[in-house]
Amino acid sequence: MMTSCTTEKRETVASAHVPAELYDGLNARQASISPKFLYDALGSKLFEAICELPEYYPTRTEAGIFARHGAEIARVAGQGATLVDLGAGNCAKAASLFPLLRPRQYVAVDISSEFVSDALARLRQRFPAIDMQALGLDFSNRLDLPASVHAERRLFFYPGSSLGNFTPPEARAFLRRLRRQCGPDGGLLIGIDLAKDKAVLDAAYDDALGVTAAFNLNVLRHVNTLLGADFDIRAWRHVGFYNEALGRVEMHLEARSAQRVCWPGGGRDFAAGERIHTENSYKYRQADAIGLLEQAGFEASRVWTDPQRWFAVIHAQAAAVAE
Repeated sequence: MMTSCTTEKRETVASAHVPAELYDGLNARQASISPKFLYDALGSKLFEAICELPEYYPTRTEAGIFARHGAEIARVAGQGATLVDLGAGNCAKAASLFPLLRPRQYVAVDISSEFVSDALARLRQRFPAIDMQALGLDFSNRLDLPASVHAERRLFFYPGSSLGNFTPPEARAFLRRLRRQCGPDGGLLIGIDLAKDKAVLDAAYDDALGVTAAFNLNVLRHVNTLLGADFDIRAWRHVGFYNEALGRVEMHLEARSAQRVCWPGGGRDFAAGERIHTENSYKYRQADAIGLLEQAGFEASRVWTDPQRWFAVIHAQAAAVAE
């Protein structure tokens, strides 16, 4: 049942501290929440759990590539670089490569600053010889690295399937920003989720245990905190599926019943069955992924895949002249 919004008795969050895109997304004709808001402290922990699920192939498939080809990857990428880990999370993927890459400096970048700082504190105890720093920032729109990050031989590390969260034009713009930060001697080590059977993708994003559902629904709790909104999480359900026509997995939250959601200064009526779009994950053909990198000013030097060709790890060197 829809009710009017009242805000007098609810604790609110100052709108100046909330990204405008969150308001814009919720007020758009097709409501949406950027996937970056999935990764608060709890969301990051839930994503760790997703990575352990049998249905979620990307993490173990990529890990298998690094296990089989790690020495060669290190030879191609080089040792002693400034390793900039984008979306570092618990830093486990990068840490597994430290013995091979032997980075001069490790920079863990993540939107969830508290989560990544805790992870880095533990990591310093294991690798005290490596200069480490944590950066809590949203790198999806801009990436301004401080002077404390060494400019020489930057190797950006972007594992997993996160590039797929961007539309192809957004991905190209994002990669161009990385290229500008690389300098003449930098590079990129990136994970690319490759196109595959719909049934595999549907299961990966809508697991039997419901962990992905909890991860998706948690974004409403996060929005409640950020906006002072009153989303009732029980009134929503997770929807995840592969859209073959657009070549992407989509995640949505669907209203179980008609309802009104309020936040300071506004609110919105949702009809039963209406959806909030929370994430895309585009899946690429290998040739298309290489083409995207080249358009952004990189030269793909090597590609490693698993036996099923479900996933690719690509090392790309900064081209002599960036576009």
